[in-house]
Amino acid sequence: MPKRDAEKTRPKLGVFKFASCDGCQLSILNLEDELLILGQALDIAYFPEASSMMSPGPYDLALVEGSITTEEDARRIRSVREQARVLVTIGACATAGGIQALRNWGDVESFKQAVYPSPQYVQSLNTSTPITEHVHVDFELWGCPINKDQLLRVISDLVTGVQPHVPTDSVCLECKRRGNVCVMVAKGIPCLGPVTRSGCGAICPSMGRDCYGCFGPTSGMRAGPGIPPNTASLASHFHNGLQLIPVEVLRRFRGINGYAEAFKQEGEKWKSEK
Repeated sequence: MPKRDAEKTRPKLGVFKFASCDGCQLSILNLEDELLILGQALDIAYFPEASSMMSPGPYDLALVEGSITTEEDARRIRSVREQARVLVTIGACATAGGIQALRNWGDVESFKQAVYPSPQYVQSLNTSTPITEHVHVDFELWGCPINKDQLLRVISDLVTGVQPHVPTDSVCLECKRRGNVCVMVAKGIPCLGPVTRSGCGAICPSMGRDCYGCFGPTSGMRAGPGIPPNTASLASHFHNGLQLIPVEVLRRFRGINGYAEAFKQEGEKWKSEK
């Protein structure tokens, strides 16, 4: 009897996938021991990546991975929103359209003609868009893939009724913490670290590589919440200091999070310089 009562009071969790590589869902599974504890606090009711046992909604918490790329996606995300008390997008695809958002600057019909033998059967939108362009989102967790520790913190906060918070400092701060030599200063590599939010642990700069912006635009190290990063200054340094031609500057900002507003706007400026 007490067990059944506990089952009823546990918040129901649903995990949903749209256009993506599943990497963020794997980050959930990579919680391993913590996932067992999470399963005691939550009723993991719908998670096809992890179990064939799928319970219908409504759900107290919905985690959504992936971007919207088809009409069916657009209909399904509205259904998910209707069933979810709290909806959290996880990963670059859900928060900014993902790498597949590069199609937004191309000709999708010509891509289909070139790739598929029967393109008439491919039902696809001309754009790949983040979840926020279709429904209200309560919280966004950035990354490609997401940081599993940040995810655990967000879920724990939501379950306990606390407003989630994740750092919005730049990757440069993580490099300082790790004692990394700046690859842009020391090697002249065009690194997006100054305008990219922390969360990855500065993986790429720690390996002597430049940051590719996997965690999306930061709010800036000294800026307040919601204030965009100074992409113009960094882009100018890429061009005037590191001698990148305009199309190379453009490509730096049109990557994994190229459709994120701050990166998209900066990219558009350099497109006109081509």
